[in-house]
Amino acid sequence: MATPPAVRTMASHISDCLKAHRTRFSAHSRYPPLFVGVQGPQGSGKTFLTSRLRSLLADPPYSLSVAVLSIDDLYLPHRGLMALAETHPQNRLLHGRGQPGTHDIQLGREILRALKTINDSRVDQAKWPCRYLIRAYLMVRAIVPQRLRWSVGQEEVEERWRQSVPGLVDFDMQAFVSLEDVLEVNDLLASYIEWWQAFNAFIQIKGPSTSPYAVIYRWRLQQEHDMKAKNGGRGMTDAQVKTFVDRYIPGYVFFGDGIRKGAVGDHEEKVELPPWQGHGLVVELDLERKLQSTSQF
Repeated sequence: MATPPAVRTMASHISDCLKAHRTRFSAHSRYPPLFVGVQGPQGSGKTFLTSRLRSLLADPPYSLSVAVLSIDDLYLPHRGLMALAETHPQNRLLHGRGQPGTHDIQLGREILRALKTINDSRVDQAKWPCRYLIRAYLMVRAIVPQRLRWSVGQEEVEERWRQSVPGLVDFDMQAFVSLEDVLEVNDLLASYIEWWQAFNAFIQIKGPSTSPYAVIYRWRLQQEHDMKAKNGGRGMTDAQVKTFVDRYIPGYVFFGDGIRKGAVGDHEEKVELPPWQGHGLVVELDLERKLQSTSQF
């Protein structure tokens, strides 16, 4: 099977970032893994692309050791999600997985801290049998919430909340979620800062600029139809898919551009650039998920 052009582009970007990463350390020292974040909306093909990317990077000429960690593996357990929903009965954004606040922050911190030192000769290798799988490069497949009170600022959040969502005629942000609920999620984002500071490089997968949000429904519905065709029809109805995607739209609208633009700290007049600034790649796909264009940030 031919390697998709988007995967080849992503691999080249990572190779360049890894070379730059290595120059920060002595030639005779062990350097930590390169952490690369991969973010994209529902249905964009993150699982497929990262799977193919991992295979490509493992083969010559790259010959890298690669491991993939998904943010999906860091969700709170069912009991924790239920408790979160009960604590926030009016906030529908917190009544299911996906939004900031629905992850096990401490578990993520522990994993990332440990992985940062995985190549340290002082680390007890018996505790890390997978060490050589992740020595060169760790790719984290993630939907990254990166921009809120500590990043965008309350005024910008309110402005976006009052605007219509481009290209979505049947989605009313103000009717779907209150400003207070968005700001509540906004506050929860502060606990993720240590996660995102671990990344050295980033890849953002986007739909066509002409329909950045409408295409998410199309892509996710295609995925559901494909799955149901293979498993005998088990899965969500089209209406249920729309309801499912609706819950993610606020996250894309309010927080998606923080990956490129950075964050506003405690003093909102000062913008803090993300740690991957200068090592970011935007991959724009067309309606059929084929590579349309790329840009760097």
